[in-house]
Amino acid sequence: MEVLTLGSRGAAVKLIQSLLIRIGYNPGPVDGIFGPVTREAVREFKLDNGLEPDGVAGPAAWSRFERFLRGYDTYTIRPGDTFYNISGRYYTTLNAVMTANPGVDPGNLRVGQVINVPYGIDVVFTDIDYTYEIMDRDIRGLKVRYPFIEVGIAGRSVLGKNLYYIKLGNGPSEVFYNGAHHALEWITAPLLMKFIENYARGYARNSGIQGYNIRDLWNRGSIYIMPMVNPDGVNLVLEGLKRDNPYYDRLLAWNDTGLPFSQVWNANIRGVDLNRNYPASWEEAKAQEPSLGVDGPGPTRYGGPSPLSEPETQAVVNFTRQHNFKLVIAYHTQGRVIYWLYKGIRPPRALEIANIFSEITGYAVSGVPYEAAYAGYKDWFVEQYRRPGYTFEVGIGRNPIPISQFDTIYRENEEVLLLAPIV
Repeated sequence: MEVLTLGSRGAAVKLIQSLLIRIGYNPGPVDGIFGPVTREAVREFKLDNGLEPDGVAGPAAWSRFERFLRGYDTYTIRPGDTFYNISGRYYTTLNAVMTANPGVDPGNLRVGQVINVPYGIDVVFTDIDYTYEIMDRDIRGLKVRYPFIEVGIAGRSVLGKNLYYIKLGNGPSEVFYNGAHHALEWITAPLLMKFIENYARGYARNSGIQGYNIRDLWNRGSIYIMPMVNPDGVNLVLEGLKRDNPYYDRLLAWNDTGLPFSQVWNANIRGVDLNRNYPASWEEAKAQEPSLGVDGPGPTRYGGPSPLSEPETQAVVNFTRQHNFKLVIAYHTQGRVIYWLYKGIRPPRALEIANIFSEITGYAVSGVPYEAAYAGYKDWFVEQYRRPGYTFEVGIGRNPIPISQFDTIYRENEEVLLLAPIV
């Protein structure tokens, strides 16, 4: 990680500000500005951790931060240790330690044995810029905390980033949620990641969420989630264009808007709008491009040279074909709208379920606007399988939706995510 000093700005500063708040320090607001208050919080943290208290977030500080950010520590058993007293030292719970170490007999701990100890803070932060690297670390941390979840890789992006999926549950009713097809719409990735964390924790604790018994849901349905379909684009939006990007010169040319990538870029790193790259009336979507001011790769609405030209859409389609999804939801922003129809195809119960979701969220059930009528993931799924597929447009305002809307968006959608496998 980069060295952060007074005057530093960006996603890394937000990350450590958010972390410091969670572990009892006061860095000021999570604003991405490394000011005097943040420097003092870093200084206090380093002092408490036996480091030179200089207020600089360099390699030594980051090595300590990383333990908390991944959500757990590795611990070597010493004489007299028990799960109970270890959990007290880490401000966590006995259940959390037992869940993270399913193969360890707590009544027969051996000196020198290594275990995983979760910290008493959440893994998924929801007040920061949610880059691919943060998601990657969170997925690894959640897998250690909750070994019963399934984590896999459905494919890789243009730049080789993993297209992760997470499976929750073992029941016969399979559903699929995905997020961040569009780079500006990255807030949908932490939405799905926070649901993964809450659902897994509910299962581990045998507790309920919004009146739903998670153990019961776990046995009735299997939820597959791909939180970030477009990781290259998300990082471009959140971190800016870096000189070592192999598409550096082309991206500068493709973004002819006069505005920064952080305000306009929805496409993947090759300038292809992934949600116009699916083989569902792709030709019709292509025919729209001139009227939308599109003549090639760029920030949005270029459907690529052919359907499924991009590794990201290929991965999503192949993953879908490998399963028996009864229902899918693709998360986008913005408008608080649910789209369900594609070219007049009305899968059984699709409108009924859309109305149930509308009642839960307060979102309107609507027809699809002209510029989004073809070649999307929902479109392809509905056409291919004649089963309910939905595009949810969460949040309100202009993309990118500010992270300050996260709590509202999550509250509106959590029950949908719980209910979809059994609706």
